[in-house]
Formats: sequence, C-alpha cells, structure tokens
Amino acid sequence: MRPLSAAELLSIWEQGWDVAPSELALALLAPVAPESSPANLAALSIGERDRRILALREATFGSRVAAVTNCPTCGERLELAMQVSDICQPTAAEPVQKDLRISVDDYVVHFRLARTEDLSAIAHLPDLSAARQALLERCLLSARRGDSETSIDSLPQHILSVVLAEMANADPQANVQLAVSCPSCAHKWQAAFDIVSFFWLELDAWAQRLVRDIHTLAVTYGWREEDIVAMSPRRRQTYLDLIET
Repeated sequence: MRPLSAAELLSIWEQGWDVAPSELALALLAPVAPESSPANLAALSIGERDRRILALREATFGSRVAAVTNCPTCGERLELAMQVSDICQPTAAEPVQKDLRISVDDYVVHFRLARTEDLSAIAHLPDLSAARQALLERCLLSARRGDSETSIDSLPQHILSVVLAEMANADPQANVQLAVSCPSCAHKWQAAFDIVSFFWLELDAWAQRLVRDIHTLAVTYGWREEDIVAMSPRRRQTYLDLIET
C-alpha cells in the first residue's frame, strides 16, 4: 500500500475535526483505494478495515508504534513501544463468510460481522448499552428456536453472548487488546488499541507541526502553501534550518 501524501494528510486532517471516527476511517482509506466506492469501503468488516488502516499507517509513518496509557490501579503513565506487526492479528485460513451461523441449545442464529456503516448508524446513541444493542440488531439476520422462527429481541442473553464471541473470533482485528503490566505496582490488564484514534492523534500532531513550518516558510520566502507542502520533508527542513542560522 502506498503512503498518504502530505497534501492528502492535510486534507484528511481538516475533515477529521468534523466527522465521527467511523467516517474518519473511510477518509483515511479513500485516497489509496480509488477503485473502491465509499459504499464498498463502508461495507468492509471492522477488522478488515482496521487491517488496511494499519498497513496505511505503516506505509505513511513507519512500522514503529509508540503509545501511552495510564495504569488503572496507581495512575502511572506508561509508554508502550511496538511494531505494526505486533498489532496485526492473524488472518483466517479461509475467507470469512458473509453469513455466519451458530447453533446453541435449540437456537440457530444467522448473523454477519459489524461494518463501518453500522458504527456510523449507531454513533448518535447516548450510551454503550444502547449502542451494543443497536449493533446486534443490525448484525443479527435471523433466528430459529427448534422449527419456529423467533424474534431477535427474544433471544436469551447467553445466546447473544455466544454471537458476540463468534463475531470476535471471526474478525479478531476488530478488537485488539494489548497485554500491559505496570512496573510500579505490578498490576496487569488488557488495554484496547484503536488504530483509527491512534492514527488521528499522530496525524493531528504531524499536521500541527507542518502548519507551523508552512507559516515560517511562507512569511520568510513568500512561498505558496501548496508549493511548501509539495516539498520533500528533507528539503523543507533544510530551508527551516537556514532560517534559524
């Protein structure tokens, strides 16, 4: 996968302030997937979408990932260093079917994996419980108990839990958990890693630096923004170094 250009990154950065994370994910992928329509990208499973964003992030900013988190027990700030390959979950040997099925007790439930379009549809909901229920309702396709159709709303909680577990197994990249241990208090826990949010934080920091550099070069030399953005980072930095000397 090719990296995003400086101009593309700036454009996504401008969009990112006004859209939900699910829409930001599509904005990241759109420039490097011109053959895919927005609807096709939105129909990717969350795991497949995030796998592509991880590859895009590696191509754009490199393979090293540096993140921070706080220990939930003592509050210690921890720095985490890893490679993109450490975050990529193994792909299934066989392509995941669009229509998945579980058989538990006398229930048979057909369902599909969650997509970006589902996350966009539930983004307005006020709490996690309501969002989880709405997501399940979108992903559950049909249910039978014995020989009779049954409503999705009437499925017992333990059946829904099995569905969620199977969704996670079928699309592991959708829910990446990092094993973290606090050196201060020895507490161990699983920290969720969201590539879309992480990429956005990196992109914001990068864009803020670039905008300052554009301002300095434009004021000093009178150059246009698009010409400065089109420069390679090395050439841009060379001119900045000359200003400082």
